Amino acid sequence: MKPGSLALPALTAYASLAALMALTSPPAQAIGRLADVTIVDRDTGATLPVHYARGEYWVAGRPGARYAITVRNRLGERVLAVPSVDGVNVLSGETAGWGQGGYVFSPHERYQITGWRKSNSEVAAFEFSHIANSYAARTGRPAHVGVIGVALFREQPPVPQPAPAFTPEPYSQRRDNGLGLGRLREEPASPAAAGAAGAPAAPAPSAEAESSARSQSSDSVAKAAPMPSAKLGTAHGQRETSVVSHTTFNRLQDRPNEIISIRYDSRDNLVAAGVIREPVAPPQAPRAFPQSDTPSYVPDPR
Repeated sequence: MKPGSLALPALTAYASLAALMALTSPPAQAIGRLADVTIVDRDTGATLPVHYARGEYWVAGRPGARYAITVRNRLGERVLAVPSVDGVNVLSGETAGWGQGGYVFSPHERYQITGWRKSNSEVAAFEFSHIANSYAARTGRPAHVGVIGVALFREQPPVPQPAPAFTPEPYSQRRDNGLGLGRLREEPASPAAAGAAGAPAAPAPSAEAESSARSQSSDSVAKAAPMPSAKLGTAHGQRETSVVSHTTFNRLQDRPNEIISIRYDSRDNLVAAGVIREPVAPPQAPRAFPQSDTPSYVPDPR
């Protein structure tokens, strides 16, 4: 485990019927087994519907809209979420890899990752934008623009420590309980010891403040180059307050226990690509007397 993970502020059938449900049910919104991952339009508050096509999950973003990656830990244990946008780690700005830092989620915790982390107290908002203005393209890495990823790791259980052997204190350091028996003194834990016990971090003041992992990124980016494609990317938006703290996390294994990948683009592009299918009105049945079947009333004046 590389150092530098950040702690989140604690917040606390029948075949024919199945086929019919698949055609009529609305698109799913959450993806994941260890955690539910959704994409939220922060300007409207709407959770973007997830469309499944070509073996991949897709969402339609609005150009210019701020968005958040919402993660809800489904387990009764901590998990590490290593997030990437357009192939870039959102905490460090590195080309994304599994072994990098991420956000540590407490059991059943839900949190919004709202931007590129700039410090322990600030992010640059995620914004859907033209690919030429995306952070990845402006830093010379446009090859993976259009995908959001979350790699999830379970935590290695702590190794049980043997109980310390009991050593009686000298009688002179005991207090008599009135029955001639000694009673050991119970010293209150020091504030430093209490902090080392791993108490969860206090919640951030904002409900949209983000969860965990290390961060470092540069304000300087390469000059945007014009791109022929009109597909969406994620821009480096305005600075916002988002407070996190550092913690440690020992991964259960080197490879992620689950990888969630969500592709995105504008609705127009997804409709054109056949990912989103617009509803089609059923054709009108032919009528034997179309003129007579239509009631005749006074028409409006021109």
